[in-house]
Amino acid sequence: MHIEYHKWYSERLGREMELKVYGHYGKPILVFPSSGGRFHEFEDFKMIEAASGFINEGKVKFICIDSIDKDTWLNKGASDEHIGGRHEAFHRYVTEEVVPFIWQICGGKVGIATHGCSMGAYHAANFFFKEPGIFNAVLAFSGVYNIKKVLNRNYGTEQIYFNSPLDYLPNMNDPWYISRYQQSKIVICVGQGAWEDEMIEDTAELKGILAAKQVDAWIDFWGHDVEHDWPWWRKQIVHFLPHILA
Repeated sequence: MHIEYHKWYSERLGREMELKVYGHYGKPILVFPSSGGRFHEFEDFKMIEAASGFINEGKVKFICIDSIDKDTWLNKGASDEHIGGRHEAFHRYVTEEVVPFIWQICGGKVGIATHGCSMGAYHAANFFFKEPGIFNAVLAFSGVYNIKKVLNRNYGTEQIYFNSPLDYLPNMNDPWYISRYQQSKIVICVGQGAWEDEMIEDTAELKGILAAKQVDAWIDFWGHDVEHDWPWWRKQIVHFLPHILA
């Protein structure tokens, strides 16, 4: 398997950021780590191993990046302004630094998929819904899509509101955005076992919002034995990858 490691100083974040690329060819998939996770998490928890058949056949190329969650959504003592501002800087890092890097290694401005599990699923969905001109597919497993649940408080700034999909999507009626959602591959999955209660609630609400806007999405509720954990996410990625590649 072709693997690359990259590190550079992000002017937007004011810190060094690391990432890894897995694969030599195929659809690029931008992977966000789970809560406070690192760029190597996807490999550590054997998600790369689970998807290795797709990677080695040149069907997909995973780009796994770092998060700054500990400075934003997990920073419980920070003000709304600090959290919103730092996440906006992270948004710019992804769209203005990582995305051009992906296009460079892919030889052009191809459509990019987003993916993540748990907190990574939130990021995958949020970036997809905010930037459908860049991202044309999303795989989100066991995510919370109402950011108030992560912050454990109500918010008071527009920056935080516009990063909470269950808040801004009901009011999203721009035909440009809706048409791109309708042309994209959307997969939202959640188990119904241990530690999935909040995720089930948010996934069901997201399903209703997308249906009301006539956006076709594969919203899948797996069994009551399916826990909020990596063994199940490894099964899910193998199950759902063919759909976004079709």
